[in-house]
Amino acid sequence: GFTALTAVARLDYRDLRRLTYPLLGVTVLLLVAVVAGAGHAANGAARWIRLGPIRIQPAEIAKITRVVWLSHSLAKKNEKIRTFSVGFLPHLLVAGFLMLLCLKQPDFGSAVVLLLLTFTLLFVAGARTGYILGTLIAALPVAAYLVLGTEYRRRRWEAFLDPARFRSTISYQLVESMMSFGSGGMTGVGLGDSRQKLFFLPEAHTDFISAILGEELGFVGVAGLLLAYAFLIWRGVRIALHAADDHGTYLAFGVTTLLTLQALINLGVAMGALPTKGLTLPFISYGGSSLIIDLAAIGILLSV
Repeated sequence: GFTALTAVARLDYRDLRRLTYPLLGVTVLLLVAVVAGAGHAANGAARWIRLGPIRIQPAEIAKITRVVWLSHSLAKKNEKIRTFSVGFLPHLLVAGFLMLLCLKQPDFGSAVVLLLLTFTLLFVAGARTGYILGTLIAALPVAAYLVLGTEYRRRRWEAFLDPARFRSTISYQLVESMMSFGSGGMTGVGLGDSRQKLFFLPEAHTDFISAILGEELGFVGVAGLLLAYAFLIWRGVRIALHAADDHGTYLAFGVTTLLTLQALINLGVAMGALPTKGLTLPFISYGGSSLIIDLAAIGILLSV
């Protein structure tokens, strides 16, 4: 991850424009390979491709590739960004195609991040707000169908609405996570002394690691973590506002938005404020692909 950060930071971000379409092509091929059956399955989803001793998750690569492509395209079409046929529709179609490949894995969380990332950058670039709001409204019935029309997603939604009712079944993970936060109190039980991570809380090292932080470091520790993310967001936005050109602005805003969305969604899920999604906590969760991509994203910020 630090090797990727260093390499990208030393690269002139303008050179990324030449790599935009090769990166997009490789990402699509990897996603298609996963959907076609080459993916490694875990926890009911085939999201990984095994390359010898390592596994890569193409959906993680798709997020940063999406930022690179959108930044290039929006900068190129800057004068026509307020038109529907040139400034809005092509970006939405590409996002829809990548989201469809994610949903086929299935990976609903990554699909949501890709959509929100697209709308955020379109808004920053100056696309018509009416187009964005209209698309969001039109997408609501589709989202409802995807959630309620699929058994495991519907069960997650039910668990989110009433965790106590399904305490010993589908809400087990969520309830154990909230117990972790509650056990931490103000200052926590001490670093390394969590009890919930001793096989009580599933995925304690990845999707729900924030609950372990809450138990070990308490409210003070979680507040400190949120302040660290807030500092990162502030620096990212500042870099975007002071970028030398529109391309740099969109890259910096895109990277900052990506890290922000993943952090907020992960924390929201662990605290019971959002339905369960399989998204990692940036720089904290165990995970090869996500950590490398997140650090490479910081390299882009440093380059800008």
